[in-house]
Amino acid sequence: MLKRTQLLLIGMVLAVVGCQKEEPVTGKTAPSGGGAGLKIVYIPKNTGNPYFKDVIKGFEDASKELKAEFTTTAPATGDATSQISFIKDQIQRGVDVIAISPNSPDALNPVLDQAKAKGITVITVDADLSGNESHRDAAVLSTDFSKLGESQVELMGSLIGYEGNFAILSATTDAPNQNVWIAGMKEALKNPKYAKMKLIDTVYGDDDAQKSTTECEALLSKHPDLRGIISPTSVGLAASAQTIQLAGVFPGGPKAIGKGVQLTGLSTPNQLKKFVKDGAVTSFQLWSPHDMGYIAAFLGDQIHGGKLKAAEGVDFTAGTLGKRTLGKLNVVNAGPLVTFDKSNIDKYDF
Repeated sequence: MLKRTQLLLIGMVLAVVGCQKEEPVTGKTAPSGGGAGLKIVYIPKNTGNPYFKDVIKGFEDASKELKAEFTTTAPATGDATSQISFIKDQIQRGVDVIAISPNSPDALNPVLDQAKAKGITVITVDADLSGNESHRDAAVLSTDFSKLGESQVELMGSLIGYEGNFAILSATTDAPNQNVWIAGMKEALKNPKYAKMKLIDTVYGDDDAQKSTTECEALLSKHPDLRGIISPTSVGLAASAQTIQLAGVFPGGPKAIGKGVQLTGLSTPNQLKKFVKDGAVTSFQLWSPHDMGYIAAFLGDQIHGGKLKAAEGVDFTAGTLGKRTLGKLNVVNAGPLVTFDKSNIDKYDF
């Protein structure tokens, strides 16, 4: 009888150890801001996108400082409704904070309302519910979206001498952040400074490397006088860089017509480093994805814990990043854009 009891106890211990190996990231340091026991989940747009790895790292770092429990889950595709079942699963799981990079500005509204009705704090990250902000509590965006489109047009202009035809290779047709940026680009083009620049095509690679490659190839074939491509998505920009490099149509390339095709957009330095050094890409931009995740974790902790009432002009402390201020529609920006080129790209590792 004693041996049987001992075996049962050993089995129970092994079961507990096995469960512990499957636990999500949990902080080990003392709580900072009352996050102990807090359950945070982050739902990116889709799996397989390297861009979101650094956002996740930001959540992990903040969760360790807060001693909060953090998990992440995502759909395989970036379709408008693909995140709905994942949000429902997290509501059922009983999380405290849902942070999400929405694939649609309106398709998620009903299920996010369900989450809020259960007392869950909803924070959008990197992309927002444009026009439907009441369905979340606050948003942590990369940078000032109202200036991003203009910044991308200015960078492209500087690369092509402010003259020539260019195209846009975006993510999905429903991606709210992409659409806001594209609208900003079109608005910026009304400036007389860009009078000799013309946007002649906009295509969508669905944040899929193969589809983005196909769309880039089609642009090069369809528009032989193309001077540039703006791809404001890390997957699209990396795929386009490889396409342009293999085609040899980059400035100075073996098959370049005239001055060649300039490529720019938004991506992480590590994804584009080899293309910058090889000359396929001259320069591109981004912010710090890590800081978005880090700020969102602290913001979610303080809103859910009742220490912060989200409203325009309200200040809060985001750990080691210091004081931040909520702007209009409860939006906080992670930081300004950084332009990467041969002179500085080796200084960054993300």
